[in-house]
Amino acid sequence: MQLRMRLTRGAHVVLPLVLWVAVAAMACGGDRVRSTTPVAGQEPPLAIRFGAGPELNGEGPRIVVLGDSLTGGLGLAPEEAFPARLQAVLREAGYPHEIVNAGVSGDTTAGGLRRLEWSLDGDVRVLVVALGANDGLRGLAVAEMKVNLAEIIRGAQARGVRVLLTGMEAPPNLGLAYTTEFRDAFRELADVYDVAFVPFLLNGVAGHAELNQSDGIHPNNKGAAMVADLVWSILESVLEEDATS
Repeated sequence: MQLRMRLTRGAHVVLPLVLWVAVAAMACGGDRVRSTTPVAGQEPPLAIRFGAGPELNGEGPRIVVLGDSLTGGLGLAPEEAFPARLQAVLREAGYPHEIVNAGVSGDTTAGGLRRLEWSLDGDVRVLVVALGANDGLRGLAVAEMKVNLAEIIRGAQARGVRVLLTGMEAPPNLGLAYTTEFRDAFRELADVYDVAFVPFLLNGVAGHAELNQSDGIHPNNKGAAMVADLVWSILESVLEEDATS
């Protein structure tokens, strides 16, 4: 059985209204970043790997972060995106794992599912699932989002890959029923599939001007570092469990 971890239990994350202004424009980033979605008949490119060097030659154990522009690091230098920050933490902690940034701006859970197979290429030990923001922005059916996320989780687990699921929040203009169902979907999936869980990827960052870029949407250098710290607080336990299994 996988270790289940929570930052909060049974408590809702209280978010400032300005968060929704920030989150509500995230899908607009899609035109500013080249998509790496596979094209029919064309071999898809491998997601950019941060921190690759002599000790990380692409053949070692990997941690894939499957996400959108928040993962891709829109507006940041490659070394400032939160997956790259995680790579630095891993090295400092003595882990040999290579972080694979599989972030595609504007992507939904359906897009992430389509990219899953080739994103898990190589010796992948952990999949960090950081999707769902764009599903909420577009008001897509929560049931469909859950199906996509469930297939991603099951697909990873079928390969023996451990999963860390990160939650997201939907804009309140879609109504209390939708936002509640949206939030609960992530926790329910974490419970059903017994995976590590971060309730809200942008907790402590969203809505704080000093932690976001001038667009008020994407974390700046400092904000990305905080996101990395949040993910690492759970990822470390996942890696410890993997090492003892």
